[in-house]
Amino acid sequence: MRKDERDLLEVLRLERDFLEKGGYQSSRNSWRPHFIFEDSPTCINYDCKESPRPCTDSVLMHLVPPERRLEKFPCRHIPLDASGQTLDSLYRYCDQQEVEGTVGQWLRATIGRLEEERRAAHQDENECPSAKGEVKPGIPLLQKLHPKCANSACSTAFHWLAGGKFFRFRPDDGSAAGHHGVQHYWLCEHCSHVFTLIYEEEHGILLKLRCPELPIVKALGGGQ
Repeated sequence: MRKDERDLLEVLRLERDFLEKGGYQSSRNSWRPHFIFEDSPTCINYDCKESPRPCTDSVLMHLVPPERRLEKFPCRHIPLDASGQTLDSLYRYCDQQEVEGTVGQWLRATIGRLEEERRAAHQDENECPSAKGEVKPGIPLLQKLHPKCANSACSTAFHWLAGGKFFRFRPDDGSAAGHHGVQHYWLCEHCSHVFTLIYEEEHGILLKLRCPELPIVKALGGGQ
């Protein structure tokens, strides 16, 4: 079985948006406590009805200490601060609001650190013209993630009969055409209802929300 090929930074951004938009409050599993990551679209087994993938396949394992990666719920052992506080310890003495507040702070700090590391790397390699602190107007695609959904936060593998939407762009100007060197991208059925792909001269091919005002939680099926 293939490993989780999603982009860690995009997964954490998705988790931040899900949490901040009340995704855990509107969780379908209202009969039990809501668990961070486990009850989120960021989980590789979200909405999985059978044959769940092992947690060790998840991109989140990069954040779990090696000695904790064989735990039943490894994501509960991600260190959230310098003292080593984790979800496992928070669940023992904090209520849901306190847990979400602590995780929210950690997500924002971790996302900021990863963004800064990437800006620095792009600046060093002279690959990113907007590396000096500017925010890109969309999500740049990573060709190495294919064949799968072009949304780097989505782990859906490409299948001919799975529906979705195809996009074709020329590397030189991004226009759709049937020329040699055309790059092909695919958004899965679910993501194609929420996102589209566009070309911008400065940044290349980007993932953009079709309706920016659409709540992320509902777009991802987090609330019923």
